[in-house]
Amino acid sequence: MSHPTDTPDPSGPTDPTGERRATAAAAPSATEQVDVVVLGGGPAGLQAALTLGRSHRRVLVVDGGHYRNDPAGQLHNFLTRDGTPPAELRAIARAELAAYATVEVREARASAVEAAGDDLADGFVVTLEATGERAGAGQRVRARRVLLATGLRDVLPAVAGLEELWGDRAAHCPYCHGHELSGRAVALLGSHDHLPRIAVLLERTASRLVVLTDGASLPEETAAALAGLGVAVRSEPVTALHRTGDGVRAELASGPDEEVGGIFVAPVLEQAAPFAAQLGLEVLASGGVRVDAMGRTSRPGVFAAGDLAHVAELPMAPASVLVSAAAGQLAAAAADADLVAERLAGLTRRVAAPA
Repeated sequence: MSHPTDTPDPSGPTDPTGERRATAAAAPSATEQVDVVVLGGGPAGLQAALTLGRSHRRVLVVDGGHYRNDPAGQLHNFLTRDGTPPAELRAIARAELAAYATVEVREARASAVEAAGDDLADGFVVTLEATGERAGAGQRVRARRVLLATGLRDVLPAVAGLEELWGDRAAHCPYCHGHELSGRAVALLGSHDHLPRIAVLLERTASRLVVLTDGASLPEETAAALAGLGVAVRSEPVTALHRTGDGVRAELASGPDEEVGGIFVAPVLEQAAPFAAQLGLEVLASGGVRVDAMGRTSRPGVFAAGDLAHVAELPMAPASVLVSAAAGQLAAAAADADLVAERLAGLTRRVAAPA
């Protein structure tokens, strides 16, 4: 990623578009400067980079190489890409980004994000740790804006065999994985009060539904709703889950095992990266970063997209590749609009300044 040489100016360096930037002396030492650092190389981050690249913004995508949908063999419910392996989608996106000279996708991990000064015009500094050949450990990149797209981490129940099935025979989203279990028996693992809703989502797909509470008791209203839906409930502890060809055998502490086509689980969600905490962003009860409809966070200059963030009106961010990509486009447009507003404000101040 090449950068033009800056011309010294008392009010700060000037980039090719004439926009002013705070001097590097005001920030912690950084080896390079960009308009926007995008943290995360999944659908949200790559779409954000495409949107910003088409506006000729200098963009660095920091991709740590870990993605929430890594265990999934295919992504679904994405127009023109239904059934595409997630890695293939990312490869196509990277190839498209290569056509934009102002965009770089770098294999590296970001360890810290901090303000470069007391004013938003000072921007932010991102510290990188190497995972590929092009990023040195401890390298610091200065950015005028930051866009978080680092996603969430699924914390699974401690049931033997579940992790090995995750993303294949075990999943969390009926919209993404329910159709593939058409005409099969399906188990719902857990004792949470969302079980009736998941059951209704799957009742037109599954031939039979069974809830495995793993030794826990169900709330009275939940048990009554499941009974009304005709859903069987097994309350014995689940001792292990086993892959059986194209299905799953749930081994229970007592009684017969359950043979099903697949299992749906509601994992605990947590931020996959520490940046929301480092930047002091407002976080919702779901654990997601609070954003407005355009992906603006509670901190000026910081934007967020993908399943790590959602608007307060939603209980959680949709677990959808398509929605994540769309959120990346919106957040990128908001970041670009923020930079445009900063440029215009600078021009207004210059015109208003006394001669």
